[in-house]
Amino acid sequence: QLQLVESGGGLVQPGGSLRLSCAASGATFDYYAIGWFRQAPGKEREGVSCISAHDGRTYYADSVKGRFTITRDNAMNTVFLQMNSLKSEDTAVYYCAAGVWAWGGEAQDYDYWGQGTLVTVSE
Repeated sequence: QLQLVESGGGLVQPGGSLRLSCAASGATFDYYAIGWFRQAPGKEREGVSCISAHDGRTYYADSVKGRFTITRDNAMNTVFLQMNSLKSEDTAVYYCAAGVWAWGGEAQDYDYWGQGTLVTVSE
């Protein structure tokens, strides 16, 4: 069974940057596509980005396209989400998730989830 742990969240001013990490253990990491989701208070969970297991294909929600970049290092069992030009509406708890057959922002396609890391974009 795959375990996922997110890190890198925090408080940042609008226009700033953060890099989130999703560290995996417990199973063969490079079998899985990895996605990032977020949930703001009072809002539904939103698929933000995902990356395929091997060939580097990526997906971004329109709301983050051009500002966020997802990468993975299979040797380190880690996926990164570089977030630039952050806006107040990016404030949310960010979760990473893994699924062998997952793609895009459909949460039901992902089998394993981390506990989340809080990102707050505020003055």
